[in-house]
Amino acid sequence: MAKQEGAEIHWGDEIGLRADDQTGRSYGKRGQTPVVPGMGQRFRCNLISTLTNHGTLYFKLFTQNFNGDVMLDFLRRLIRQIPRKVFLIVDKHPVHLFAKVNRWLEQHAERIRLFLLPSYSPDLNPDELLNHDVKANAVGRKRAKTKVEMIENVRRHLRRRQRQPDVVRRFFREKHVAYTAQ
Repeated sequence: MAKQEGAEIHWGDEIGLRADDQTGRSYGKRGQTPVVPGMGQRFRCNLISTLTNHGTLYFKLFTQNFNGDVMLDFLRRLIRQIPRKVFLIVDKHPVHLFAKVNRWLEQHAERIRLFLLPSYSPDLNPDELLNHDVKANAVGRKRAKTKVEMIENVRRHLRRRQRQPDVVRRFFREKHVAYTAQ
């Protein structure tokens, strides 16, 4: 992909977050399996995000399934917030290939263009590091008792990251995605 004058390159991804996800480490007495107490409630939310190697982060939290309408809403918001043309690099999630999404992208080709990563290559996407950060620090460290509390924790964490562009830039310095830092 040749760099276009005035365009912003964004890396995007989507993840599902569940209240009962186990992240991080645990411990137990020697010879005994560690047990992480659960809350008995299962609830989830979803996240779609983009980030740049300049430290910019955009996100949308939602509770419904990830579908073409959610993707289009996020894309509309993205081009409304970013004055320059957006090059958005994403995985090959089926939603990214929907005809409805592609028709919208064709109609807005002067403002946004989608690039697809090879299949089964999350290691090439720096946004996967944000996903890990969210799961470890917003969901895993603070066990929410309700869906509303979990969404608030995730939103608070992501807004903090938006105010920490140096942390977002660090995602691009990881060895396996260092090629994206230029």
